[in-house]
Amino acid sequence: MSALVRTTGLPSSRDVKGTRVRIGAPVVIGAPLQLFRCRCSRILSRSRPSNTFITPFYLCTLAGIECRDSGALEFTLRAAHILTMLGVHAPTRKRIYQVTELSSFPVLPLRDMVVFPHMVVPLFVGRDKSVRALETVMADDKQILLASQKDHTQEDPASDDIFSVGVLANVLQLLKLPDGTVKVLVEGQRRVRITEFVREDGYFEAKIAEMPDTDAEPKEIAALMRSVQNEFERYAKVRKNIPDEALAAIADTTDAATLADLAAGHLGSAVDKKQAILEMTALSARLEEIYAQMQGELSVLQVERKIKTRVKSQMERTQREYYLNEQMKAIQKELGDGEDGQNELAELEAKIAATKFSKEARDKAEAELKKLKNMSPMSAEATVVRNYLDWMLSIPWGVKTRVKKDLGRAQKVLDEDHYSLDKVKERIVEYLAVQSRSAKLKGPIMCLVGPPGVGKTSLGRSVARATGREFIRISLGGVRDESEIRGHRRTYIGSMPGKIIQALKKAKTTNPLILLDEIDKMGQDFRGDPASAMLEVLDPEQNGTFVDHYLEVEYDLSNIMFLTTANSYNMPGPLLDRMEVIPLSGYTEDEKLEIARSHLLPKSVKNHGLKRGELTISDNAITQAIRLYTREAGVRNLERELNKIARKAVTNIVKKETDKVIVARDNLEDFLGVPRYRFGSAESEDQIGVVTGLAWTQVGGELLQIEALRLPGKGRMKTTGKLGDVMKESIDAASSFVRSIAPEIGVQPPRFDALDIHVHVPEGATPKDGPSAGVGMVTSIVSVLTQIPVRKNVAMTGEVTLRGNVLAIGGLKEKLLAALRGGIDTVLIPQENAKDLPEIPDNVKEGLAIIPVSHVSEVLKHALVRMPEPVEWDAEADEAARLARMSSKPEEASNRPAH
Repeated sequence: MSALVRTTGLPSSRDVKGTRVRIGAPVVIGAPLQLFRCRCSRILSRSRPSNTFITPFYLCTLAGIECRDSGALEFTLRAAHILTMLGVHAPTRKRIYQVTELSSFPVLPLRDMVVFPHMVVPLFVGRDKSVRALETVMADDKQILLASQKDHTQEDPASDDIFSVGVLANVLQLLKLPDGTVKVLVEGQRRVRITEFVREDGYFEAKIAEMPDTDAEPKEIAALMRSVQNEFERYAKVRKNIPDEALAAIADTTDAATLADLAAGHLGSAVDKKQAILEMTALSARLEEIYAQMQGELSVLQVERKIKTRVKSQMERTQREYYLNEQMKAIQKELGDGEDGQNELAELEAKIAATKFSKEARDKAEAELKKLKNMSPMSAEATVVRNYLDWMLSIPWGVKTRVKKDLGRAQKVLDEDHYSLDKVKERIVEYLAVQSRSAKLKGPIMCLVGPPGVGKTSLGRSVARATGREFIRISLGGVRDESEIRGHRRTYIGSMPGKIIQALKKAKTTNPLILLDEIDKMGQDFRGDPASAMLEVLDPEQNGTFVDHYLEVEYDLSNIMFLTTANSYNMPGPLLDRMEVIPLSGYTEDEKLEIARSHLLPKSVKNHGLKRGELTISDNAITQAIRLYTREAGVRNLERELNKIARKAVTNIVKKETDKVIVARDNLEDFLGVPRYRFGSAESEDQIGVVTGLAWTQVGGELLQIEALRLPGKGRMKTTGKLGDVMKESIDAASSFVRSIAPEIGVQPPRFDALDIHVHVPEGATPKDGPSAGVGMVTSIVSVLTQIPVRKNVAMTGEVTLRGNVLAIGGLKEKLLAALRGGIDTVLIPQENAKDLPEIPDNVKEGLAIIPVSHVSEVLKHALVRMPEPVEWDAEADEAARLARMSSKPEEASNRPAH
């Protein structure tokens, strides 16, 4: 793609001062430089008038180069070097500028470079001020002042940031590039000094003054010129990047100023050193400085060359030593002298022979050993094979731990470590009983699902201790890479087996108990789905042939007893189907009290260095701590509160304030502070429209207060208390059912159209949802309509239908515990939940009167202080009366006197 190129100093035709010059065939931009140089030499060898000015661009034109392409800029620069080499030092412009005190020129600040007179250099200009300065120069056909910046990192320099000495230059060519920058070719003319900046907005413009050279002794100048020329020849040989044309031009130059400027332009010195040369007007001093800088550069370049030579020789020596070492190893191998390597291989061979591999694993190990014998011990592949054999030999093959089958001992161990959790203990004992009769029984895969802190992880250790198995815990929380389970393939650097094989290496037995903790918290991403990889591990029909990607052989996992834990059922269906799920509900208040008394408190006393009798905590204090300072399904926070009491007790004893600490219900706040929670309690008196419901939460059961209020209105139903959609629908169903039985509860149906009912569930910031409060909603609405109070000692739970039937609910145990804790003595539950009562602790059933109900009529019978009296209501008669009233209203209006 061609670009616009503006040039200066070119004749309008190819007739130069009356001398007709014959043009040769055009030269393509990509033509060899030698052809271009020959053509230039022929043109310059022709006779021409003495006043003919030859410029680099004019030379390009004569040589057949058309300046319409950006590639012509390179040929123009080469032409300038050829002109200098051939001794043609003519002005590059037809017009010579005379500098006066009033002369001002646009200034182009240079970054990290210094331009000297007689230099032809290309510049890339991108700053706005610099581009505008170039545009002014091209528009006015003026010269431009090139001055270097003091700090090359400044993007927008001020006038004080520019050196006061620069070079007045001609713009030979200007090329606008597609990205908005400008590529310009300039030729330095003479050094000048900036006397004053006359413009700084838009672009810099400054007044300048001439800096004429001061002559010295001719003999001294001649000697310095010869020294500089000789030194530059040496410098060019070491520097390597100086063109031959420049070397020839400097060797043939007879003018001292031109020699100094040409040599200085090729120095590799820093900007400040070059600027110092530019500012020198004394020729002798300038040549001496150039000579000194070249010598300094030569010494540095020579040192660099020595370093490169030394490094190269060291590398060659290292390669030579490596080659000789390899030769020596080959010779030793032929002579049988490689004792260390042979001993290692013999040791591996003996271990492989002694290990009880499967047939597939033995064949694989022997094949890898054979491959290792034929490899160089120093090769990378040998290290990979050696690591593989180490893994194959470090995991157990056919090594089993004797499983203890004493049922009595197992039950004792489980009871010692954990209070309650009867279902889990029963399942473990059943497994041991069956295993004592059948040795072919595969290990069970149980999944303990429950809230945090109920003892799922610690139960795994107890099961391992009860069965005599090695215990290994694998945390799966946050695992997203399938290779963490199946292992990494050996092609990757740093590859290793998966977590299952690593656990077996640690256990050193093929039948440990592996606890897969937090299995519901595995994720998936672009690296695979680890939950899918667990399908093979946890399937008793498949894990006997488990293949790890690293081992690449089958390994039998069927002897392992897997125990998994989870906080929820949020797992893939196929994975959940492979496990025997055992739900663990939260501990009851009595269970927490017993756990604190038997396990947590003795542990806290021991850990804090207390002696027996120094700390005593009453049962009432522990119960109060459970109710007012913790809200959890487990006992972790309770343990923290007991530790807090122990710390304060130790502090008081160490300060010698007391010999022993007794914590009771009355002084509990002195140790734990202000209570953080409140627990629901029964109402103090029977109230209209106030019903005590029962709710289930993740931290246990709660009493749920339901309030209803009637007020004059238009039959609307309003609900508040941050209720979920299911609970709102339950209220709608309750309202519709109550309207359908209005006469039975003593309410005339038209009464509904004159009243609004507002149902509210307190603690409005807490979200509430679920259908189990349906019977409570019905009771509350009936109470507020009939103005009959609800018994204060009755709580209820159950879903209600439009026909008034009471349906089953979940979380019965937790709800009954909340009722007992809150002082309730009578609980109404759905008839369908009566089958769950055997699983309720005896102390709960003894403390509550649990009444199963199947219809709302039974609920009202037990919940209200008295049953409402039914009323008779004829719908047809009521409708006729309503129509009669409506027809009488217009007649009354017509008989009303007008005012």
